Amino acid sequence: MTSTTDTSLETALSDLGATTDALTDEQRAGLDVDGFLVLPGLFAGERLEALRTRTDELRRFEGSAAGHEIGGQAGAAILADLVNKGEVFESVFTEPAVLAAAHHVVGNVRVNSLNFRAALPGQGHQHLHSDWGRPVDEGDYHLCNSMWLLDDFTPDNGATRVVPGSHRWGRVPADDLADPTAAHPDERLLLGEAGTVVIFNAHLWHGGTLNRTGVPRRGLTMSYCRRDEPQQLDQAAYVRKSVYDRLSPAARVVLDV
Repeated sequence: MTSTTDTSLETALSDLGATTDALTDEQRAGLDVDGFLVLPGLFAGERLEALRTRTDELRRFEGSAAGHEIGGQAGAAILADLVNKGEVFESVFTEPAVLAAAHHVVGNVRVNSLNFRAALPGQGHQHLHSDWGRPVDEGDYHLCNSMWLLDDFTPDNGATRVVPGSHRWGRVPADDLADPTAAHPDERLLLGEAGTVVIFNAHLWHGGTLNRTGVPRRGLTMSYCRRDEPQQLDQAAYVRKSVYDRLSPAARVVLDV
């Protein structure tokens, strides 16, 4: 983990409550050893319903243009640049426990992107992959992701599979596996009720599975990166003035705008 952190970032994290107290020692150890952490019920209730409502509205409004900021994805419905698409999303990228976890994983942290992904019926299976795509030494991590479960993630509706501990191996699936689409003997499905957040080191081997139900399986993907790495969306270039003016100074630091 990178140890260098900007003073302004440290202040922002403190102001947002993303301090060491936001996670237990056991939770940090889980991130270090297994590469993921499950936080049940983190945004259950009104928050969950508000995020469902807004993403459903955006899907109807954007139609075939949805996700154009980052490009489409086979087998999934995508929405992108959610930072700019509703005040309800501000509580996602500033969520203390998630932000503290990302800081623990990558050190000098900032928002990478905030998107929506729904695995479509009969689709969604992905090859095992690392979001960084290149081998890294253990501890030299560049990305940390989180999935915000807008629906229950079940064995039947396209839940994400992970290979625990694979972020520490210094290898990527494309170089190591004869068939990255096949089941891995050590893989585990990340299951949970709607309102759960799953945080994972983005160097962890993972991939979506087949949605065998008749309805899309919805979730948010909240990603953070190191401040010396390019963002998936250049937040300073994309942020709308109305959004910038509304944000707290701490939130602006986390977005790096």
